Amino acid sequence: MRLLLDQNLSPRLLSSLADLYPGSTHVREVGLATADDDTVWAYAGRERLVIVSKDADFHQRSFVRGAPPKVIWIRRGNCSTDEIAGLLRQFHVEMVAFEQDLEATFLALG
Repeated sequence: MRLLLDQNLSPRLLSSLADLYPGSTHVREVGLATADDDTVWAYAGRERLVIVSKDADFHQRSFVRGAPPKVIWIRRGNCSTDEIAGLLRQFHVEMVAFEQDLEATFLALG
């Protein structure tokens, strides 16, 4: 499972989660730091990445457009990068099952 971390998440997550999510990237790393949601959505779909965001916009977009790409919505307010990393580790099995589910479009974690 390869993740595309949205701008509202720290790129430092990549190194702390590389063992579980190899090949993942951050929007900054692929030149999408200031891109609009349509551009990020198209890139993730084309590259077969699962978008991870704290922004409800991608969650809503998944309802309208469906997958690909799939969306993981982090439903936590202000929290540390370590807390987000812990959440993505804690729900690794559920995230892999979500990615493999042909009908699922989004997964909310919180």
